[in-house]
Amino acid sequence: MIDGAFFVVVFAGALLCGLTAGALYAFSTFVMRALVSLPPPQGVAAMQAVNRTALSPWVMVAFAGGAVLSAVIVGFTLVSWPGSTGVLLLAGAGLYLFGTLGLSAVAHFPRNDALAEVDPAGPDTAGYWRTWAREWTRANHVRTGAALASCALYVLALAR
Repeated sequence: MIDGAFFVVVFAGALLCGLTAGALYAFSTFVMRALVSLPPPQGVAAMQAVNRTALSPWVMVAFAGGAVLSAVIVGFTLVSWPGSTGVLLLAGAGLYLFGTLGLSAVAHFPRNDALAEVDPAGPDTAGYWRTWAREWTRANHVRTGAALASCALYVLALAR
């Protein structure tokens, strides 16, 4: 059974992972569709603006906070193995740390950095944008699922 301060940590971790999943879900289901429906120069410029504003403290609290709490959950779980919930907690933390944060580091951050260098009015923008958006969105579906599954596993662990 999870109780005390560890309950608060896992509960907060579930909330932050769920909040991150919701934001990523919005991108997968309608934000990217809207941006791709724009003429490529406008879509690129809009996504460049989104990427600049996404580095706000509020977004980072959810995204990085979920990672920090997941790491804390791993540490506590390994040190004090909380019975049958240990597997749920480690799976949830692993999904968030590798499937959400890790995938972001290898698939999204580099793509976002590359897009920041694109001239929206450049001659090759249309083809680049279509490929970029397709690949970015596919990987975003995966990290959305990982964040949501992490949230669900934390909730299941708390319910035991």
